[in-house]
Amino acid sequence: MLHLAVRMAGHRITALLAVACAVLGGAALITGTGVMAESGFRSQLPAGRLAGAAVVVSTEQSFSSGPDLPIALPERGRVPAELVDELAQLPGVTAAVGDIGFPAALVDGDGRVVPTEDPRTAGHGWSSTKLLVDGKVDGSAPAGTGEVALDSVTAGAAGVRVGDRVEVVVAGRAAAAYRVTALVDAPDAGILFADPTAVRLSGRADGERAGTVDLVALRTEPGAENSVAAAAREKIKDTAKNTNTGAGTDATTSAPAPADLIVSTGSERGDIASPGAGAARSLLILLASSLAGVIMLIIGFVLASALAVSVGGQRRDLALMRAVGATPRQIRRLAAGQASIIAAVAVVPGVGLGYLLAEQFRRMLVDRGVIPEALPLTFSPLPALATVLLLGLAVQVSARSAAWRTSRMPATEAVAESRSEPRTPSRMRARFGLLLIVAATTLSVVPLLSRTVLGATATSMAGIIGAIGLALAGPALVRGIGDAAGRRLRPGVSAPTWLAVSNIRGYALRLSGVVSALAMAVVFVLTYTLAQTTVMSATAQDTRTGTLAQQRLTAPGLGGLPAGTLAAVTRTSGVEAAAPVSDTTVIREYKQFGDPVVESGSAMILTPAASGVLDLGVRDGSLAELTGDTVAVSTEVARSPGSGLGSRITLVLGDGTRVSPKVVAVYDRGLGFGPIALSHDLAAGHTTAGLDQSVLIRTDGTEAAQQALTALATTRPGLALEPTDTGSDVGLSDAPPEVWINLALIVVLLGYLLLSIANKLVATTAQRQGEIATLRLNGTTPRQILSMMRREAAVIGAAALTTGLLLSAIPLALLGIGFLDRPWPSGPVWLLPAVALTVICTAFVTVELPTRQALRTAPAHALSARE
Repeated sequence: MLHLAVRMAGHRITALLAVACAVLGGAALITGTGVMAESGFRSQLPAGRLAGAAVVVSTEQSFSSGPDLPIALPERGRVPAELVDELAQLPGVTAAVGDIGFPAALVDGDGRVVPTEDPRTAGHGWSSTKLLVDGKVDGSAPAGTGEVALDSVTAGAAGVRVGDRVEVVVAGRAAAAYRVTALVDAPDAGILFADPTAVRLSGRADGERAGTVDLVALRTEPGAENSVAAAAREKIKDTAKNTNTGAGTDATTSAPAPADLIVSTGSERGDIASPGAGAARSLLILLASSLAGVIMLIIGFVLASALAVSVGGQRRDLALMRAVGATPRQIRRLAAGQASIIAAVAVVPGVGLGYLLAEQFRRMLVDRGVIPEALPLTFSPLPALATVLLLGLAVQVSARSAAWRTSRMPATEAVAESRSEPRTPSRMRARFGLLLIVAATTLSVVPLLSRTVLGATATSMAGIIGAIGLALAGPALVRGIGDAAGRRLRPGVSAPTWLAVSNIRGYALRLSGVVSALAMAVVFVLTYTLAQTTVMSATAQDTRTGTLAQQRLTAPGLGGLPAGTLAAVTRTSGVEAAAPVSDTTVIREYKQFGDPVVESGSAMILTPAASGVLDLGVRDGSLAELTGDTVAVSTEVARSPGSGLGSRITLVLGDGTRVSPKVVAVYDRGLGFGPIALSHDLAAGHTTAGLDQSVLIRTDGTEAAQQALTALATTRPGLALEPTDTGSDVGLSDAPPEVWINLALIVVLLGYLLLSIANKLVATTAQRQGEIATLRLNGTTPRQILSMMRREAAVIGAAALTTGLLLSAIPLALLGIGFLDRPWPSGPVWLLPAVALTVICTAFVTVELPTRQALRTAPAHALSARE
């Protein structure tokens, strides 16, 4: 049977090339997605500053809940400082360092801030140099409160040498003068102070963070890493038993219970060194999981279409085999074996291309600032194995399904039908296709019920499901169109037109496969692109409408705004209102239909004064009550059980602290401002920097007020003043990184779709050589045949555009109503003409070229080759 499959494949090269291209592209997409998913699970950040520490004790920088994937916690947690001395006594420990990080920035001689990798944690105590690997020190350790050491990169950027006096902005304080006592030649060493000075400057001497450090790093004797790690875990357990802090943390404790601490070694140290960067791994998993469904649907659609053309071209051969005694199972095995051979040849380069595609995708994520440069991809055979299994299953199912009708028919009927299509399209298939279209229309209602990014994704899925339904119901639809056109043909119509209409009526199955594939491309591009741009436009509209402030003051190079900035802004002439605004990450826990649900999202940090600079569209409660342990939530959150006004909801803050704040306000503009707003009091002490990120300023609109604010920002190092309104038009240049990621996915998948569709059209046309030869022997001229094929191409293009637009219209109209209060989406005006031109050109080029090639072959030779 295998030998026969290979022999048959040699006579159907064109059709099988379409299958090979579908498999190759599918293998590349699945492998690339698999590499991203595996990297999210297994990739590790380099240890960085902690490379010299064999064992690290810290808080858990991820949140786990049941079977769900861990959620990264980007804010640095806290560890009791007394653990440093206790862990230093463990056997095998040569040094124990209680590391702390706090905002610090160097100001050069021109008053500009010298950039650092993360100014929020650039400041450290001198003892952290024990964690460096081969760190060369030029000078002596800082000893007094007015001394500092710098890493060589920062010093070089500022032109500073040992003994120079510099200005440093530390933890929100005004710039102060320090003498440089040493330069440390090691990456990420930071700005180093004497340990007592670092404790005081970081707020660890008193206040909410008193008696805590960020982590405890242990250097060990050679080969003692595992024993020290085990001893550290036992020590933490013993300490936990002797405390009365309970099994969790809350907003009133200054440090987590020892039971909340973890011990990390080896590659695990990377996430502890950079908690914010470690969150990028979770993003890779989310990206891969969100892409997987769409990619598998499109690949399955393309594979099924290509194999339907390939098997359809061999119906006569299969029917003759049935006539000489082949069983239905043997026919299906033959079709599946032939497809598997082609898939086996194409999957190898496809897998290799997938690994290259994953690296290019990672590069794009790095360039857009979505993941850090230091996060590598993990390459292993697992994605390739998964690709082979998934594509193998898809090829087997698609090939056997394509051969099902021929294999089940009686031999005489199979031979009779091998020259033509079934006269009546399958009613079951048509009904199931219509059912899918109805289901897609029903799914389109989701944006009316949920004005969120997740709700908008229903538009894209509805379009794709509708296109699959069209592929199933297509033969009946095309047959109906052909019959209607045939009845309306006027006497004396030209021969090419009559032949084109006859082909549409007689070969509805063949034509509908091409139309549905092109319609899938139309639907995919329109729904995916316009869903992204509509959400972006609605978000910008919410933000623009809800932002009353004209100016925003930030300090990106300082890690946060210095203390006193808000007071100085408030005193500035022409300022009518000013309020600090920051953001963090929170995790919300609630129950829905009796099952626990965990959601992670961004959250604003606001004060009661925020109502003077922001209009969140509050419908219940008031932002004036946003003090203490309180929050404001969006209407989407308020719909969840137990999350309405006056309720207490369960949140996990960005550093892992569990809180139960009271809901004091419910607002409408959650799309633009996020689902949750924390009170400034609640978030205090639970962010890495502990400083406000920005101040929103509403002025009287005069030029004098603008000049006064500009002067304020100029006189204070590191401050940046920018307008809040960047223009009413939202262009792709201003799109957030996730939009660019989705658009890049659209381009890649569209290329795969168009290539597969072009191959399918070429294969379909090439298989009509016998038909073209017969027409020529009957007296039809080459010009008439070209004219006939062009009319068919026009019907294909017009039908694909029409059905694609109809399938997209309802989902996009409902999306526009739900997000923009109008029955049309937002997006580039050139998109629809570009899609129409692409579809028409694809239809004409891929029909014209094979037809011209067929006309170059003598009719007798074409018929003899076909037999």
